[in-house]
Amino acid sequence: MLLKAAAFVVIVAGIMSAKSLIIPFLLAAFLAVICGPPLYWLRTRGVPPLLTIILLVLVLIAVEMIVARLIGSSLADFSRNLPLYQSRLKEILAGGILWLQEHGIEVTDDVLVSQFDPGKIMGLAANTLNRMGALLTNAFMIIVTLFFILLEAAGFPDKLRAIAGDRNASLEDYAAMTRGVNRYLVIKTCTSMATGVLVAVALRFIGVDFAGMWGLVAFIFNFVPTIGSILAAIPAVLVALVQLGPGPALTTVICYLVINLVISNILEPRIMGTSVGLSPLVIFVSMAFWGWILGPVGMLLSVPLTMVVKIALQSDEKTRSFALLLGSNREAKAVLHRQRTNPGE
Repeated sequence: MLLKAAAFVVIVAGIMSAKSLIIPFLLAAFLAVICGPPLYWLRTRGVPPLLTIILLVLVLIAVEMIVARLIGSSLADFSRNLPLYQSRLKEILAGGILWLQEHGIEVTDDVLVSQFDPGKIMGLAANTLNRMGALLTNAFMIIVTLFFILLEAAGFPDKLRAIAGDRNASLEDYAAMTRGVNRYLVIKTCTSMATGVLVAVALRFIGVDFAGMWGLVAFIFNFVPTIGSILAAIPAVLVALVQLGPGPALTTVICYLVINLVISNILEPRIMGTSVGLSPLVIFVSMAFWGWILGPVGMLLSVPLTMVVKIALQSDEKTRSFALLLGSNREAKAVLHRQRTNPGE
C-alpha cells in the first residue's frame, strides 16, 4: 500500500509539473471525442477521410476566432468598467449596512466587508475571464494536436489488436471508454450550448451589459459539475445589480435558476440517463481533485477524466473494487443482485 501511495504521489506531482503540456493534449483529445460523430457521419456520406478532418478543423478554427473576438472585445470593456462596478458595489454594501443599523442590527463595516467583499468577487470574475482568454492563446497547439489525433484515430484499434497479439482480440474496454466519454461530452456540449444561448438571450432582454459574454461563461462553466452554474451566475447578477438595480438583479437570478433547473436537473438527466456511472460525491471530489492538479481545465474535464479512470480500473480484476467505489449506488445494487442470483459467480 505504501508503494502504491508513493507511486500515486509521484504521478500526481509529475502531472502537475507537466500540466502546461498535458492541458493542450487533453483538450485536443476530448475535442477529438466530440468530433467523432460528425467525422463518422461525413465518412458515411462518402467524404474522403483527410477532407473530413480538414473540414472539422476549419469549423473549429472559425468557432475559436468568433469566441476569441467575443471574449477580447467584451473583456476589454468589462475591465475598463471594473473599477466603476467595484465602487458601486461598495456603495450598495454601505447602504445595506446602514439599513441593518436602522433596524437595530449592529454590523461594522470591517466585519461585513471581510465576509463579503464585492470588489474581490468582481476581480475574481475578471481574472477568470482573463484565464479563458489566455487559454485561447494555446488554440494553435490544440488544433494541431487535434489534427494528428484524428489522423491516428482510425488506426488505433488495429494498434491495440497488435499489442494484444491477436487480430480478433476484444476491444470491449476501449469501446466502453470511448462510448461513455463520447456520449457524456456530446450531450454535455449540447446542453451547455443551450444554457449559454438561453442565458445570453435572457440577459439581453433584461438589459444586462455583456450578455453575450455571460452566455459564453454559462456555456463553459456548465461543464463544471455541481457548482459551475452558481459560479457562472454570480458576476452577471452583480453586474445587473450595479447597472440596473435590485429588481432586474432578482430577475436575473430567477432566469438562471429556471434555465439551470430545466436543463441541468430535468432535461440533461433524461437524455443522459445513467451513462456517467459516477456517484454524486465522487463527481464533486473529482472536480476538486482535477481542479487542484490541472486548474480550471481540470474542473471542466473532471467528469470525463474520472470516467476514463473508472473504466480503466474496471478492466482489471485486481482493481475492479476501486471502480465499484467510484460508481453509482445503482451500479452497486446491480452487482449485489447479481451475486445473490448467482452465488457461485
